[in-house]
Amino acid sequence: MPARTRRAAAAFAATASLALFATACTGSAGNAAGDDPKAETTITLWHGWSAPSEVKAIEDNVARFTAAHPNIKVKVVGNINDDKLGQALRAGGSNGPDVVASFTTANVGKFCHTGALADLKPFIEKDKLDLDKIFPKVLQDYTQFEGKRCTLPLLSDAYGLYYNKDAFKAAGLDPEAPPKTWSEFTEVAKKLTKAKGDSYERLGFMPNYLGYETVVSHYMSQWGHGGYFGADGRSTVGTDPGFAEMMTYQKSLVDALGGFQKLDKYRTTFGDEWGAKHPFQTGQVSMQLDGEWRLNFIKEAKVPFEVGVAPLPVADDETAEYGKGYLSGTIMGIAPQSKKQNAAWELVKYMTTDTEAVVAFANAIGNVPSTLEALKSPNLKFDPRFKTFLEIAQHPKSTTSDGAVNGSAYQDTLQKFAQQYEKGQVTDLKKGLADTAAQIDRDIAAAK
Repeated sequence: MPARTRRAAAAFAATASLALFATACTGSAGNAAGDDPKAETTITLWHGWSAPSEVKAIEDNVARFTAAHPNIKVKVVGNINDDKLGQALRAGGSNGPDVVASFTTANVGKFCHTGALADLKPFIEKDKLDLDKIFPKVLQDYTQFEGKRCTLPLLSDAYGLYYNKDAFKAAGLDPEAPPKTWSEFTEVAKKLTKAKGDSYERLGFMPNYLGYETVVSHYMSQWGHGGYFGADGRSTVGTDPGFAEMMTYQKSLVDALGGFQKLDKYRTTFGDEWGAKHPFQTGQVSMQLDGEWRLNFIKEAKVPFEVGVAPLPVADDETAEYGKGYLSGTIMGIAPQSKKQNAAWELVKYMTTDTEAVVAFANAIGNVPSTLEALKSPNLKFDPRFKTFLEIAQHPKSTTSDGAVNGSAYQDTLQKFAQQYEKGQVTDLKKGLADTAAQIDRDIAAAK
């Protein structure tokens, strides 16, 4: 199962399970506990992958590490979400992990602020790593919080637009000219939609916030805004016009395609997001907001139509920024209670900065490489359409969500309001966004 599956599914549970980290995690930042990284030892790696091909991929990468570091054996434990991770880090002891890989980038702020994961600065300085020469800026941003770096990126995800070229042709649309602005997108989505009674024979796009990947943060990456928080640390969702513009547009798209109730009823007929019956793969939906991993799923499902990929549209007055997208990814860190932090660091450093390791892992699971060298490696093997996601990953205007001391809680609050607005339960958008910003500020103040 790809990274984003767990990230979305675990967000609420992770927020709750990490709440006690501030008092439970007392490991010293960068404390190597006196261990010799050249000594014979065994460390434990916890990760979240569970699909057989992905489990094999990470085990193959660990095997490459142990071949290069024969003195360090690695016990690999998979299918660990942030809820299980939080419980283990709170408990401490010898049964917990030394190294962790998490899919929840939104929780990096909490990981770093509470000491849930060890500060990596001493290790980075010891090995004289220049992160600016290793990782793209956005990836550096989402793996640290307020100057404290407790994680490093392990592969990344870039979000774009998948579209059914056969459906485009049937609707009289140019299959080589996907929409570049949101106003164009609305017209294309309407032309691709074929109603069938109170449902659909085919839907151009599922815009609902409960739809697969159509969450607030993924939409917001395509609208001009200055981030979720201002220089004073307060929420900007009530004052930055970008949020109101995006939500106004999204609701207009919901209304243009049949209204929330009709769309949501159709949504309940969709197959599993991670199975062969995904609505885009079955032809039920003709355009899909999704990440680079979908290419592998499309291939495995033997989709019978031609699939195109492109960047997501941008706001009508931001055409110069077309090509950007939302970025996230997997993160790696060290448990503060580990007595083998120097050995653990060797594994983290290898898996996140070694070009051969990053490229091999990216090839195996179909994710975007997370280092500058790996991004331009001639050894990358991918579907030609994957190039679109590599370009999104390197676009200077691509963004990610801001970190916060309470992790993904502020996104959950914003998402809840957005769902109420698209349903018509809230009609005063300006007041609703102001109230949401105030709630976000109160929650963050409480978390501090």
